[in-house]
Amino acid sequence: MLKMLLAAIVVYLVNQIHFPSELGLKGLNVANLMFLVALLMLPRGQPQAREQPMLKGALLLFFGMLTFAFIVAQLARPGDILQDVTYLKNAIFYPLFYFLFLAAVRDMRTLKFLLFMVLLVVAVAALEAIREALDYGIGTFAENHRSAGPFGMDYRSANRAGVYYAMFLPLFASVALNLRDRKWLRMIALGGVLLTAAAVVFTYSRQSYFIALAGIAILLMRRGLFTALLLGGVIAYSITLLPVGVTERVEQTQQTGDYGQDELDPSTASRFEIWQGAVRMWSEQPWGIGLDRFKREIGNYSGFKHFDAHNFYVLTLAECGIQGLVALLLLAAALLRLARRARRLAYDAESRTLAWGFTVCTICMLLGNLYGSPFLEGTVMGDYWILCALTERYFRLRQAERENAVGVVVPAPAERAPVPA
Repeated sequence: MLKMLLAAIVVYLVNQIHFPSELGLKGLNVANLMFLVALLMLPRGQPQAREQPMLKGALLLFFGMLTFAFIVAQLARPGDILQDVTYLKNAIFYPLFYFLFLAAVRDMRTLKFLLFMVLLVVAVAALEAIREALDYGIGTFAENHRSAGPFGMDYRSANRAGVYYAMFLPLFASVALNLRDRKWLRMIALGGVLLTAAAVVFTYSRQSYFIALAGIAILLMRRGLFTALLLGGVIAYSITLLPVGVTERVEQTQQTGDYGQDELDPSTASRFEIWQGAVRMWSEQPWGIGLDRFKREIGNYSGFKHFDAHNFYVLTLAECGIQGLVALLLLAAALLRLARRARRLAYDAESRTLAWGFTVCTICMLLGNLYGSPFLEGTVMGDYWILCALTERYFRLRQAERENAVGVVVPAPAERAPVPA
């Protein structure tokens, strides 16, 4: 039962728009209820793990800075207290799935099943974006004809959808590139790459184009220069086959002014002005203006009222202060450290596939918050936190298998003592 509930959570977090979400109780929704039920179903009396969760300290520090920013907001700019509590609860809630899945998954069979479910959810979400594009008609670019998949009701959610697709694309690509002895699985993964790449294309999100290409480039470079150049040439040729709307969308970034001068399009230019306003906001209040107060205040520091920061690092600096930004960067470092440990423990094709897939997925997630701010969005990030837990548990299980095989404790490569000369 617990295994099926965990799989249902993987599906639900991305597809909340398609299912009932509210329970009629303020501050409590279906995702919260599923989490609580799964928590109650966790097996009792399990042996204590030798290692603490790798993200525990960084996440708790980040939660603490969010709570401090919430207190600042209540003291300096009070508003709807129930709405503010709900916002804080949601900000903290979705990363908690990392702890839940790390505690719940104890065997490799369950873990691989849940990894399959994560990829299946990505593929189905990509199909939804492609279907939307076909309904709109594939041709010239139109702002209100951008696919959003299960991440929103209209084009306004296309950027966050693009980040999600670009973030999980490397998981399919890693399988296709690394599992050489499983041709049928590589072919399925290649299909996932094509589906997810098409979904990225039809969001018409320029940042997601860059993120997806950067992720693929990292994976290709790891395979060697010749392979990277060969496959890079194939990708470059494939780009010429894309709908003309993609070219139109990219070319919108650089425009010509009334007097022939080069200038950025309004969407891009607005971000720089908003970021400058955010820095002025922080310089006046170094401790932060308070959680969820950016949209309310940015109109006092720029010409854009009630706008998002479109950069989660800038948003965190403005709302949570320098201490909040430091906590966020420490969390990012902890995620990269988890990815590095996975790569160091990977010693066969299967483990390398997950290690590199997770590594590039994490890099893409961090890039996705440079030009947007989906870090606290449960639909975008919920399954990423689950992937963190599955990756950490996978390498703990593999390490335990090696220890049992040789009858001794095998330390992580980073922890081994140097061999005397």
